[in-house]
Amino acid sequence: MSSYLCGLDIGGTFTDCVLIDDSGRLTISKAPSTPGNFADGVLEALKRAGDRIGLGLPALLSSITMLAHGTTAGTNAIIQRKGAKVGLVTTKGHNDVIHIMRGSRGLSGQDIKLIVHIPESSKPDPIIPKRLIRGVSERVDCFGKVVVELNEDEVRQAIRELLDQGVEALAVCFLWSFLEPKHERRVKEIAAEIAPQLYVTCSCDLAPKWGEYERTTAVALNAYIGPLTVNYVTNLDQRLKDMGYAPPLQITQCAGGTISVRKAREAPLLTLDSGPVSGVTGSLYLGQVMGEKHIITTDMGGTSFDVGVIHEAKAVVSYKSLVHQYEYFLPKVDVQTMGTGGGSKVWIDKTTKTLRVGPQSAGAVPGPVCYGRGGEVPTTTDADVVLGYLDAENFAGGTIKLDKAGATAGLQKLADELGMSLYELASGVAQIAEFQMADLVRKATIQKGLDPREFVLFAFGGAGPVHMAVTAREAGIKRVIVPQGDTASTWCAFGAASADTLHVNEQVRIMPSPFDVAKINDVLAELAAKGRAQLEEDGIAAAQQHFHHSIDMRHRGQINEVEVDIDKPALAASDLDDLRARFVRRYEQLYGRGASLPGARLECVTFRVRASAAARKPKLVAADALTKNIPAAARTGERDIYWAEWKKLAATPIYDGYALLPGNAIDGPCVIETTTTSIVVHPGQRVEVDALRNFVIDTDAKSAT
Repeated sequence: MSSYLCGLDIGGTFTDCVLIDDSGRLTISKAPSTPGNFADGVLEALKRAGDRIGLGLPALLSSITMLAHGTTAGTNAIIQRKGAKVGLVTTKGHNDVIHIMRGSRGLSGQDIKLIVHIPESSKPDPIIPKRLIRGVSERVDCFGKVVVELNEDEVRQAIRELLDQGVEALAVCFLWSFLEPKHERRVKEIAAEIAPQLYVTCSCDLAPKWGEYERTTAVALNAYIGPLTVNYVTNLDQRLKDMGYAPPLQITQCAGGTISVRKAREAPLLTLDSGPVSGVTGSLYLGQVMGEKHIITTDMGGTSFDVGVIHEAKAVVSYKSLVHQYEYFLPKVDVQTMGTGGGSKVWIDKTTKTLRVGPQSAGAVPGPVCYGRGGEVPTTTDADVVLGYLDAENFAGGTIKLDKAGATAGLQKLADELGMSLYELASGVAQIAEFQMADLVRKATIQKGLDPREFVLFAFGGAGPVHMAVTAREAGIKRVIVPQGDTASTWCAFGAASADTLHVNEQVRIMPSPFDVAKINDVLAELAAKGRAQLEEDGIAAAQQHFHHSIDMRHRGQINEVEVDIDKPALAASDLDDLRARFVRRYEQLYGRGASLPGARLECVTFRVRASAAARKPKLVAADALTKNIPAAARTGERDIYWAEWKKLAATPIYDGYALLPGNAIDGPCVIETTTTSIVVHPGQRVEVDALRNFVIDTDAKSAT
């Protein structure tokens, strides 16, 4: 019997499952997500995948060697404001840090269309109200020296008062605790004595970095989602074990790999945004197989559009995240999001009389008008149906019939108001969405010092292959890759199945130049030892462990830090000139040639070690031969589609994506359909099925010939 890798990803509407057998064959399934108990939707998706390969659920689970799961339990708790009641213990006199926030209030770099709807004085609802915050006497100075011992009597009184008010979790964050954590650790011990079942999280364990506001936010959010996440992953882990799954369950995390259930219980904040990040992880693996080092990943779903970047075969990362205007420190793959998706509402700005798309979404319920679930406001998907991109009679492999008349009526009303024809308006909706997404692609690359024209674009998510050929063309990108055919719609689950085990450990130690190599090596060695212990606890042998070192550096006196990679576990004195040169190259890549100050003193700020272990990877098998001969059965007919390039309806060939063979190439316009998505190829473009069965679109084939 074959063994399987399995990736699972929970979305707002569907839970996706990808199975990969020993030969590299992919089996995908979807089941409705079950917000009441997400584990039910997970098991149903597994069952449906098993049915497709002829295995019952217990037999399938006993055949899975690694199951990686992206959970949205924490994300949903924050969005729906259904987290735990949290108390905060902090340094006396600094009780209001989380309420004061930063001057930008988490708005820096965000979508201006969202910011303008936030009044200048507006702040988000507090994660922890002031009545649940207690300051206690203690103080550590900026050198890590204890100047005021912890008052344990005040700690006990604070914990008892918070328990009397019904707190379910406790966050602990003291000044400079990342340099000397013993006071925070002692609070955790006292809490365990008083209330053993209380969920407690300390900032020194979660975010050992300076920046009191961001550290406090991180620990507060972690405590907020802690009890719910612990209950979910524990329940799922046990149910899987009871049904025959023996290996440790892995949970995908925002840094791009997986962590154990134990680590997910300790730091559930790591699971936020892990779904979109898994799409980057899957793209990174496929890119390595294809020899692509520079990739822009795009995930267009029903509500949002997510963009990630892979440069030099490494995912671009960030170390500050944002949720509901709250900024917090946590290393994560940098995925930027905007409110453009298949469900984005189409509306007219009454002031300027201009057509707008998003950021508001119709969601899954009622959804687009064409879904026939009571939606009254037309969306991007309605425009796709009217234009002919989607087949109203054969949507989702014929399982759903769309209401084209309803979509037409909704868009016609807007067209009449603007004095446009129906097809002009529908085409305008698609183009506005595509150009908005192209703007985010440019932002995600150019602001990192990268040229999008040097990248290929991976298009996934249910709506991604419909629109990315235009988005890429607008951004100057020559090739779009729809990965693994219909697997593109479940790509985040594929990414979960291809993820490595990963632990990222950081420590702030500010060291000005001239640098003491011994001190640098001591910090890196300490972080590597911590990562080694974590991997050993995961049951990973020393021979399988890998470590990557880096340091965040800056000009002394500046606040802008850049991450500098180190390709060895310890530096020698002779490496210091190279360290400076690496800093200058990265700094000037971000801020412009000549921006670095020659001879200026530098500072090392944050030391970082990524400890990882490679998981068994999907075996993507290339076709033995390529053929230009398109099977007659692959062309299923024609459909009238409106093409903006021609400003008219045209009979357009439609192809069955499952019947096309590696080596087949088709000139646009055409549409390739699978049960989970449609690949729209515009006039002047060309699509080819490569040896790995990816659909590769040349976005400007006309100019290349």
